[in-house]
Amino acid sequence: MVTATPPNTSQKNEETSEPSGAPTPEAVVPANVVVTEAAPGVVVPVAADPDDLVATAKTPTLMEKVQAFRTRHEKWEMAAFFFGGFLYDIVSLSRIDDTLTLVQSFGYLVILATLLLLEQRYPEGTEPPKLLEKVWRWREDAIHFFFGSLLSVFMLLLFKSTSGFTPYLFVVGMFALLVANELPLFRRMGPVVRVSLLSLCVTMYFACLLPVLIGRIGFWVFLLAVTLGCASMYGLMRLMARWRPDMQYLVRNVAVPGFGVQAALLACYLVGIIPPIPLAVQYSGIFHDVKRVSPGVYQLTSVDDSVWYKPWTWFGPDFVIRPGDKPYYFFRIFAPKNFAPYKVRVRWYYDHPEKGWTTNGSGFVANVSSNGTDGGYRYYATTSNLKPGNWRVVLETEDGHEINRLSFSAGADTRTDPRELEVKYSTLKEVLPLSTEEWEKTRKTPAAPSGGARPGTAPAPADEAPPQVAPAPTP
Repeated sequence: MVTATPPNTSQKNEETSEPSGAPTPEAVVPANVVVTEAAPGVVVPVAADPDDLVATAKTPTLMEKVQAFRTRHEKWEMAAFFFGGFLYDIVSLSRIDDTLTLVQSFGYLVILATLLLLEQRYPEGTEPPKLLEKVWRWREDAIHFFFGSLLSVFMLLLFKSTSGFTPYLFVVGMFALLVANELPLFRRMGPVVRVSLLSLCVTMYFACLLPVLIGRIGFWVFLLAVTLGCASMYGLMRLMARWRPDMQYLVRNVAVPGFGVQAALLACYLVGIIPPIPLAVQYSGIFHDVKRVSPGVYQLTSVDDSVWYKPWTWFGPDFVIRPGDKPYYFFRIFAPKNFAPYKVRVRWYYDHPEKGWTTNGSGFVANVSSNGTDGGYRYYATTSNLKPGNWRVVLETEDGHEINRLSFSAGADTRTDPRELEVKYSTLKEVLPLSTEEWEKTRKTPAAPSGGARPGTAPAPADEAPPQVAPAPTP
């Protein structure tokens, strides 16, 4: 007889039990069901809204999009604000003695000094006050804009005040400081570069302001500008000491760059790198003859021996010589209103084949003054013993600072036919000379004959060596 025995229940449970940690069939819940606990120990599945199961993100606001774009293009943004300041002042810059220009530049300096102080009061990682919370993110852009605007003003004035090569090195140095301000190495050094730029802008501002107020230029005027620049840096250091009492930090980040720039500026002025701001030559040229044909009107005559259908004549000498010819250097020099009479020196240089550049005489000192017009005071100078070759005429202040430089080549006139003269007229109101047709339209009284005496003035002195200046009467 066969008998059946039921299986061992405990053994079956051991064999069919799920591994530890695996969910039991009752614990498996569909993805679209949310499990809730109605009562302790009682689990009730509830159907979920399908929209709640989709991953979502907050839609960024317009300001957040702008901030994200700025973060991705941070360097380009800084460059745009810097050159934006340049373009703004190129378009809006007026005369150096314009009150609005001086007040605007002073305001920019105050804003820059305030921003540098606030950066020390609220360094990175520190919450700014609620009043500045919304605009604090734009402080970097503001610093770049105002530095770019100030430096563009000073560089434009430098370009107007000289035409030599060495002052351009000074401009290149200012650009180098701006580039250094963006390098990580200088950023880690703290506000060294920014204090240097601020020190430079402060002294250049006073170098432009003081001659306008005093009505004079000279070493002592620039020395006074440097003194005021040093006083400004000392005041900045004392204000920073309230929030950063570390004297070593102040000396390294404020005193050394601030006073170091002042010493460098003084040295640059002594060697002639910084031009004599605010004097500026508005126009200059070399002519075969200069005559005053009526009150306030000068006739400028030049000769061009090139022929349009002969290309080999296009690149001849700038000044062609025939017996009796001599060059006239005509210029208009600007000085601010109420500027005291001052002296300028005209020097002629000849490129000698063996000796190089040599001075043709000791130059001539001329007395000029400000007439309050944009075109400035007009004057002309001439020299004798003109030789074929390369020439250079330099206009400088009495103490040797170059204002204007003009180079030209001289050569013998090989043509024997009558010359074709190009005549222009310099008037009091127009900076650039007018053609004969333009002048005929504007003049009110007929001009004196070109070959006659110059009304109201004595004839020019005879040619001598060293060179002389034919004095032009006050416009």
